[in-house]
Amino acid sequence: MLKPKVSHSNTAEALFLLQKPFSYGINGSASLPFWSKSVFRQSHKSLHTGFLLSNVIKAVASTSTSTAKAPEKSIGVKAIVIVKPTVRGFLSNLGLERGLDDIQDLLGKTLLLELVSAELDPTVLVENEQHREMFLQDIVLDGFPDGPVNVTCRSWVHSKFKNPEKRVFFTTKSYLPSQTPRGLRRLREEDLKNLRGNGQGERKSFKRIYDYDVYNDIGDPDQNLKLQRPVLAGKEHPYPRLYRTGRPRCVTDPLSETRCSRFYFPRDECFSEIKALTFSAKTVYSVLRVLVPSLGTVMRDGDVGFPYFTAIDALFTEGVHLPTEEGQKGFLRGIMPRLVKAIGETGGDVLRFETPETMSRDKFFWFRGEEFARQTLAGLNPYSIQLVTEWPLKSKLDPEIYGPQESAIKREMIEKRLEAIKVKKLFILDYHDMLLPFVSKVRQLEGTTLYGSRTLFYLTKYGTLRPLAIELTRPPMTESHSGSKFLHLLGIQLMSGSGGLPKLMSLPMTPGFHQLVSHWLRTHCVTEPYVIATNRQLSVLHPIYRLLHPHFRYTIEINALAREALINADGTIESAFTPGKYSMELCSVAYDLLWRFDHQALPADLISRGMAVEDPTAPHGLKLTIEDYPFANDGLILWDSIKQWVTDYVNHYYPNPSLVEADRELQAWWTEFEL
Repeated sequence: MLKPKVSHSNTAEALFLLQKPFSYGINGSASLPFWSKSVFRQSHKSLHTGFLLSNVIKAVASTSTSTAKAPEKSIGVKAIVIVKPTVRGFLSNLGLERGLDDIQDLLGKTLLLELVSAELDPTVLVENEQHREMFLQDIVLDGFPDGPVNVTCRSWVHSKFKNPEKRVFFTTKSYLPSQTPRGLRRLREEDLKNLRGNGQGERKSFKRIYDYDVYNDIGDPDQNLKLQRPVLAGKEHPYPRLYRTGRPRCVTDPLSETRCSRFYFPRDECFSEIKALTFSAKTVYSVLRVLVPSLGTVMRDGDVGFPYFTAIDALFTEGVHLPTEEGQKGFLRGIMPRLVKAIGETGGDVLRFETPETMSRDKFFWFRGEEFARQTLAGLNPYSIQLVTEWPLKSKLDPEIYGPQESAIKREMIEKRLEAIKVKKLFILDYHDMLLPFVSKVRQLEGTTLYGSRTLFYLTKYGTLRPLAIELTRPPMTESHSGSKFLHLLGIQLMSGSGGLPKLMSLPMTPGFHQLVSHWLRTHCVTEPYVIATNRQLSVLHPIYRLLHPHFRYTIEINALAREALINADGTIESAFTPGKYSMELCSVAYDLLWRFDHQALPADLISRGMAVEDPTAPHGLKLTIEDYPFANDGLILWDSIKQWVTDYVNHYYPNPSLVEADRELQAWWTEFEL
């Protein structure tokens, strides 16, 4: 069963053929049984009665091989393969393929391991001779003169009947390309080549290919033409790229891909089972499916939302009744224990929001100017406020289309505050140019409205912000309508409308901008191309790959889930956010206007917004423009810790710049970002 290959002077290769460890044990004269049959049958029994996910199953095989240091001698090498059982794998054992795999076990075929060793730094080629995928956790090679060698797999290996290519697993030691042992260089290059693919065909479940595509599956025009959405790509709708699936094109829109019940991505990008149990599309979808319609119970007219403030109060006092289907009793209470509570003798579920402590003292605290300003720095979206450095405020949009470029906030209105520009005390939330192109389109949607907005703040001597002016703009809606601007200045209404209208119109911009731009776009979306490039250009042996991989884990699946149920046409974002079906187009504009790679580091971001200046004598090397800025105060502490750790790590592998220049994988990785 174990047939050592011919050994070369600098490379030792050996074959290990492992039987399925949880069926019949290890048989054959050339293998070492890890368990006796009786013990193995007991383990097999416990598997069927409900094993813990943390349990592992081991199998052992051994062979003799020569070494580069002593080619005339042979050493005994023992391979310990650790396979992690999963719930999904256990359920798949109940099908027809189980019988086929049992036959494979009787024939002594479960896993084929091929050991490729160069200067005693082995690599393992794995072939899964079962019909089902299996999750390899680790391979330990014992018997080498320098001690055991660990090969960390933590990967799914598909059946050879679906994917005949052997999987390569390297040791945990990292190498720059130029430092890779000669015997491993070919395998390193071939593994990367396989990961890049050829850009053709629809992706299959067993393929490990990372390639690019554009956001062409947000809409679903084949289901309904009203669900047609533009492709996000190119000059008209610039947007980051995503993972390519290669699905067929829509009949009604050849530029768009058809949608399916489950978006594909490489198996190793899937959530772990523990992660999947705590965060799954089914769970999120179930919550939204129950919650959103139930909100209608506190609204008399769904087209106007909350008609009175008392309707908002009801969310905290009476709550929202959540009707659940048969078999779902207690489901929401289990996943949202702090929000869902049982009321009455019927034991029905009700969603009752926790009342903020500040709201308990003052029901309208959120409407006060002081709180409005405080949340600009310490609320949902502290990522948009910036220093005013030029006056007057002017739009960059075409005046022929969007009206006068000059702001309605004139010099004479805030003359006493203009000196604040020189001393860096005037700040702004400026969504004007980003939102104004969408105002006319959004206002044609039923039950919604939109303005281009600017909000001006003044930094008081107490170090707190005070709202100074709020400007709302509508572009010309018709040939006879020249556009309009509403202005709210220090509590005095200067133009038409009630005194509270501008504040009410500007408040929703901040949480909406946070979710769509700061959260989705600038966190999840822009990261995906870097995940793809890293897998395409950096070998798993590369130290930078191993640095980044834990931080990229799950990104592709999370983004796929977002395309499946959140940012898709008629999904949660379009249903709940003011821009409606134009939400993703607006997100594209934000990407074009706001995102720059060299501004993403926290210090660079703060400096670019005028919220900090470089100061070697200040903590973190920055002097904040507003001292009480929790986002920056807390964030810089984390940033410095991460920066120091990463700097030490990178300097270990690149002690001089010439190594960076000579690293062809790193150079290709960086070049791919610019494409």
